[in-house]
Amino acid sequence: MKFRPLHDRVVVRRLTAEEKTKGGIIIPDTAQEKPMEGEIVAVGAGARNEAGAIVALDVKAGDKVLFGKWSGTEVKLDGEELLIMKESDIMGIIEGTPSKKK
Repeated sequence: MKFRPLHDRVVVRRLTAEEKTKGGIIIPDTAQEKPMEGEIVAVGAGARNEAGAIVALDVKAGDKVLFGKWSGTEVKLDGEELLIMKESDIMGIIEGTPSKKK
């Protein structure tokens, strides 16, 4: 099924959380916090400004983003759990890969 969000809304797929701590302790599913990182799956056309013109969104499909812990509405589409949220709920885009400390 295809789904296209309206206006300034985006569809986000949560990235999987780490199951081990840095010290090697395994965290059970019931104790894990939901990750606040995700990947944009789909974006709306944009919001309208006071003049009536459509303002395009800053994010696009495929972007990795950071969002608030309680942001968005959880939905299930085609058996996959996704979040629908406004672009303003997104804190930023994660660019590149973080350097790993040794």
